[in-house]
Amino acid sequence: MSGIVQSNIVRSSGTIAVAAAGLNWDSAVITGSTLTAEGGNGYFINTSSNICTITLPSAPEVGDQIVFVDYARTWGTNKIVIDSNGLNYQGNADTFIIEYNTSGETLDIVYSGSSKGWIPQNDDVVVDAPAAPRTQKAIFGFGDTAGGVVSMTNLVNSSGVVAVDTTGVGEARSNLASAGYGTDKAIFAFGNSGSNVSTRNLVSNSGVVAANATGVNARKSLGASGYGTDTAIFAFGDGGSPVNTRNLCNNQGVIASDAGGVGTARSYPAAARYGSTGQAIFGYGVNSSTMYSVTNLVNSSGGMASDVSGVGTGRYGLGCSSYGTDKAIFAFGKYGSSYTGVSNLVSNVGVVASDTSAVASARNYVAAAQYGGDKGVFAFGEPDASNRTNISNLISNTGVVSSNVSGVGTSRRLASAAGFSLTA
Repeated sequence: MSGIVQSNIVRSSGTIAVAAAGLNWDSAVITGSTLTAEGGNGYFINTSSNICTITLPSAPEVGDQIVFVDYARTWGTNKIVIDSNGLNYQGNADTFIIEYNTSGETLDIVYSGSSKGWIPQNDDVVVDAPAAPRTQKAIFGFGDTAGGVVSMTNLVNSSGVVAVDTTGVGEARSNLASAGYGTDKAIFAFGNSGSNVSTRNLVSNSGVVAANATGVNARKSLGASGYGTDTAIFAFGDGGSPVNTRNLCNNQGVIASDAGGVGTARSYPAAARYGSTGQAIFGYGVNSSTMYSVTNLVNSSGGMASDVSGVGTGRYGLGCSSYGTDKAIFAFGKYGSSYTGVSNLVSNVGVVASDTSAVASARNYVAAAQYGGDKGVFAFGEPDASNRTNISNLISNTGVVSSNVSGVGTSRRLASAAGFSLTA
């Protein structure tokens, strides 16, 4: 035997500890959907056929190193997901989602201790992998009933079950917008109570709606979405005529003053998050008698891009929800005098697909939100000019729209919805 045998201080069993002379590479290429990794090892990860979820050690020692290599250059198609197993990752708690989706990437991480946890020494082009946790529950609120505008809400649990009405808090109104903010809370804002208002109502992470707070620049019939890690954006709408104004909302639920508009001025668009780094998409809408299918992408800093040529049926009064952790879906709406139930999927790079045939009741003025981490729910709306409905339709984590679910809550249209809570 040659070489230096180090003092066996820790391992009283008599097993000689491996000196820090390199990693132990697993010779078997990992092709499965899961992997439990060990400190001191290197792994070749082949995601040609599926996403791979990797669970890190639960009790690592400071200095433990693990390396993962994109064996087939397919992480861009099927990502790897890191489960930090209760420990921090880059200083973020295990509630955050850690994904790597760059083809040809090598991920080299080392454990630094309980404060910052696992830290990448080298992850090629990915600077900050953790993304905001996905909300588990949703809330529908406000709207227009046969008897007028209301402020009631309906909570949605992590299984997509819509609850009965909760007595309303805040100014009764319709044509408002809502979005998640602060990672686990929501905000309702703007709308029409007989005239346009700027009122906002914050929603706690337990689904409690707060009293009215002063807003900015009253308008109605706009869209809203979360973006970045914990912020939101409201955009477009009708302030007496269609506008392309946008307002950013910080992680305390404070809405900023108007920012210069980008894109075609229009009302009744829909919006949702997509992508792995906190992007959002606004799409469709109407200005006078022109119905649009254009979209506008929002980056993770809240910057909105100019119009992208439309795909699918131009319409308004539709809804939009995230699904599958990094994608979105537009569905329902009205074009001309016709109601529709068609849907359009949005890829994780913001590309809108052509129409998917309807499987649910055609209707207009629906509301939609994400729930259960990777699914969505559409509910309420107007099936014709004389009626309102309370039916809902669940969206699977692959973007499939379910058939109608019997309604719960007061039938209404022009409500709004958002996700909240990180607890199932």
